[in-house]
Amino acid sequence: MHNRIAMGQHFFTGFAGPRMTDAFIHNVRSHKIGNAILFEYNVDNKEALRALCDEITSLIVAETGIPPLIALDQEGGAISRLREDATVFPSAMAMAATRDTAVVHAAGRITAAELRAMGININLAPVLDVNSNPRNPVIGVRSYGDAPASVARFGAAAARGLLAGGVLCCAKHFPGHGDTAIDSHIGLPVIDKPWDALAACELVPFAAAVAMGIPAIMTAHILFPALEPDRLPATMSARIIRGLLRERMGFDGLILTDCMMMDAIAARYGTVAGSAAALQAGVDMVFVSHDAALAAAAAQAGLQALADGKLDGQAFARSTQRILDAKASLATDIPPLAGVGCAAHRAQSRAATRDALTLVNDAPFALGSNPLFIGCARFRPTLAANPEDTTQCFPMAMCELLGGDAVVTPPDPDAQVIASALARANDHSAVVIGLFNALECAGQRSLVQQAALLGVPVCAVALRAPYDLAGLPEGVRTLAAYDYDARTMAALADVLANRVAATGGLPVRL
Repeated sequence: MHNRIAMGQHFFTGFAGPRMTDAFIHNVRSHKIGNAILFEYNVDNKEALRALCDEITSLIVAETGIPPLIALDQEGGAISRLREDATVFPSAMAMAATRDTAVVHAAGRITAAELRAMGININLAPVLDVNSNPRNPVIGVRSYGDAPASVARFGAAAARGLLAGGVLCCAKHFPGHGDTAIDSHIGLPVIDKPWDALAACELVPFAAAVAMGIPAIMTAHILFPALEPDRLPATMSARIIRGLLRERMGFDGLILTDCMMMDAIAARYGTVAGSAAALQAGVDMVFVSHDAALAAAAAQAGLQALADGKLDGQAFARSTQRILDAKASLATDIPPLAGVGCAAHRAQSRAATRDALTLVNDAPFALGSNPLFIGCARFRPTLAANPEDTTQCFPMAMCELLGGDAVVTPPDPDAQVIASALARANDHSAVVIGLFNALECAGQRSLVQQAALLGVPVCAVALRAPYDLAGLPEGVRTLAAYDYDARTMAALADVLANRVAATGGLPVRL
C-alpha cells in the first residue's frame, strides 16, 4: 500500500453542513484521508444522512480502494447528533438510573441498528468515565455514575448492545475524564492521583471493557503525572498508550484520539504537531474533526515523521493492519431505513426515560389544579453538547402538559427576577422549579430556597446532573430527570400528576 493511502487510514475529518464540501473532497483526493466524522450540523434527516454516507463511502473507496469508518457521537441524552426522526435514548446516567443492564443493552442494539441503516459504522460511545467530581463541567450525566464497578457493568452492557447491532463502538476517555474540573475542549486538565487510586477508580471500567472485547478506546487530553512524569497529555504519551493500555492492560483493538482541535492540544502543542506525536506514542487513529486543511497538514506531518524515522515503520504497518482488520469485520448489509425511529424503538426509549426518573427527597407534594412552573430554557452547558437550542423550555412545556402558569427565567436569575417569579406563586396550588446546571448558576438554587418559604408545595427537578439537588431545603420534593428534552418532559408530567411513580435509583452520591 502506498504510504499516502496508508497514512490517510489513520485520520478522521469532517465538514460543516449536510453535503460534502469542496475542501473535504480535495482532502480525500489529495491526501487520501480515509475516514469521516459527522455532527448534528451534517444531519438533516435519516434519508439525507443515508445519502450523505453513501456519497462519502463512494468518494473514499474511489480514491483509496478502502471503505471508510464513518463516526458519530450518539451517546444518548444531550450528546446525540441524530435528529428526532431517529430514536434517541436517555443519557448514560439516566440509563444507569433504570438499574437494568438489559435496558442498556437493548438501547445499544437499537441505536446501532439505526446508525447502520443510515450508513454510520462506528459510534463514539460508551463513556466509561467515573464521574467522581460533582463539578465536572463536561462529563456529568454522560457517565453511568460515580461507582467504578457500576460504570464498568453498564458500560459493558452498552458496548455489547452496540456490537450486537452491528457497529463498532469506542470506550472513552482513557484513562478517565471523570475527576476533572476543567473541560478539555477549553483547557488542559490534570488528574494528580497516585497509581493505586487510578487503578481502583478510573481504570476499572476500561479494564472491564478490554476484558469484554471492546473494539476501540479513545484517549483523553489530560495530564496524569503518576502515569506520565514528563507531563504529556495521555493522547501523546507512549507510557500511557503503549506502556499502560497496550502492554499492561493487554488491549489489542483500535486506539483513537479525542479531537486534536480541542484547546487542551491545539492551544499548547498545536493540532498538527500533536497529531504526529500521538501517532508516535502508539495511537492508531487521529481525529481532526472540523478543519480539512488541518487534517491534511496533520497527515503530511505523519508522513514526514515516518520518513524521518520518528514514527517507527514496523509499528506503523501493524497499526495500519489493525485499522484494515477492524474495517473488514464490519457488517456489509445495510438495514432498511424504515426501522429508524420506528414505533417499537421509540416505545423502548420512552420506557427507559420513565424508568430513570428518580425520587430523591420524598417530601410531601401535591400538584393541585393550578401549578406554577419556573425555570430557564435549555442552554449549551458544554462544548461537547450540540449547539444552543432554546426550543426546549421546561416551564412552558410543563404548563402545556399539566396546565397552570409558566415563568421563564434567565439561566442564573438575580434577586429581582426571583422576587418577581415567586410573587406569582401565592395564588397557585404548587410550585415546580426546573434546575439546569444549578451548581454553576447560584440563582437557581436561591430560587428554590426562597420558594420553600412560601407555604405552598414545592418540587425541584434536576434536568441535567442530580448534584443540583444536594443541600436543598428538606421540605422540597426533589426529582432527578437527567435530561432536558421533550421525552423527559412527558414522563415528568406523569410523575408530577401522580399517574406513575418515579422508580429510578440514583447512580451518584449527593
